[in-house]
Amino acid sequence: MSPTLSFDDLKSHVAAGDVDTVLVCFVDMQGRLMGKRFHAGHFVAGAWEETHCCNYLLATDLEMGTPDGYVSTGWARGYGDYVMKPDLDTLRPVPWLDGTVLVLCDVLDHHTHEDVPHSPRAILKRQVARLAEMGFDAMCATELEFFLFEKSFDEIRKAGFRDLAPISGYNEDYHILQTTKEEHVMRPIRNHLWNAGLPIENSKGEAECGQEELNIKYAPALETAAYHSIAKHAVKEIAWQQGHAASFLPKWHHDRVGSSSHVHQSLWKDGNPAFADADDKLGMSALMKNYMAGLLKYAPDYTYFMAPYINSYKRFMKGTFAPTRIIWSVDNRTAGFRLCGEGTKAIRVECRIPGSDMNPYLAIAGMLAAGIAGIEEGLELQPPTVGDVYQGDTGMIPGNLHTARDALYGSTMLRAAMGDEVVDHYSRAAEVEIEEFERVVTDWEIARGFERA
Repeated sequence: MSPTLSFDDLKSHVAAGDVDTVLVCFVDMQGRLMGKRFHAGHFVAGAWEETHCCNYLLATDLEMGTPDGYVSTGWARGYGDYVMKPDLDTLRPVPWLDGTVLVLCDVLDHHTHEDVPHSPRAILKRQVARLAEMGFDAMCATELEFFLFEKSFDEIRKAGFRDLAPISGYNEDYHILQTTKEEHVMRPIRNHLWNAGLPIENSKGEAECGQEELNIKYAPALETAAYHSIAKHAVKEIAWQQGHAASFLPKWHHDRVGSSSHVHQSLWKDGNPAFADADDKLGMSALMKNYMAGLLKYAPDYTYFMAPYINSYKRFMKGTFAPTRIIWSVDNRTAGFRLCGEGTKAIRVECRIPGSDMNPYLAIAGMLAAGIAGIEEGLELQPPTVGDVYQGDTGMIPGNLHTARDALYGSTMLRAAMGDEVVDHYSRAAEVEIEEFERVVTDWEIARGFERA
């Protein structure tokens, strides 16, 4: 089967009996695939036009609970429907599931058939459209880091998520011997995703026991977000098929390094790199400097989109390759923003703040909005920092979800770029996460204070 499918291709495969199931999905607030499994015959006969889902699916927490406080939906409004409108340009096979293809949907208002503003795909599409009006294409790539564990999801859950054992016993950064032992998981991940039409570049061991990284080729922003979401879903399913759990929790143990999801980005114009200037010392155009200045100035505003949970902030620790300061540097992995490809047409900025739990649609949208603001405001980029940028007196990345939520809620830039409804909606999502955490008594508290308090 071809790695990309037209609707006519799909109809031919269904008629031939090669395909019997269509996953009709959208990406929710948490970056997960939600949707339905259609019999392929019914899908090609008419369901390809639209289907429906409950509107609570864009107002849940990780547990699929239905917290109150959202304007868009709730018990008082009766939990009505959204329209799921398949984007047939996103049709692709799902090689790790027999006879299955997948299509991504836009989420539309049931009455107006307009995009639901707080749908992650709609949020990113809006920023991409703003750049298009300025004559630019946004190009991005994300790095997916995650941990593989010896046991399966079900075994770990039934054991209360205790005594977790990674699939390897030592740091496997670039380590070929150790990663050979994990090829029964990683090889099908690479090959299945490639055969699903994702431009997989490579996988490698990362800097911890059982930690992996998957790299996908640079692509237009909307495609990158789709690649990331599909790949993350596939990693979990393929690991499960092999009897293992794959976790994208940024910090699963206080003594282990965390998992990130660095985002590379640049703007192009008429097929040429708009960030490149051969006459500049570092090869940076004035446009790129404006854009990067926007990324830095507004980093607190969009940090929530890069670090959406309580656990996200446990990763920001000096000496772990996770950033703590809002600073940029040249090819320096201790900085929140790293200049890559200096002096070449591949020049770009890598944001190292996002964790492996980010929703790529939201994180990329937040960065694009900040970059646009930097261009529109003509912001000046300060000189790069050198050395160990864990030290110094520069601005700090928000250190907890409370601070990130307040920065999001108070962001006039994001309210102008995304709309009040979007900012209010995701501010409430942050509050829900905080409220849930604060009502729980942790094992740490009991062990620390049960006798000694």
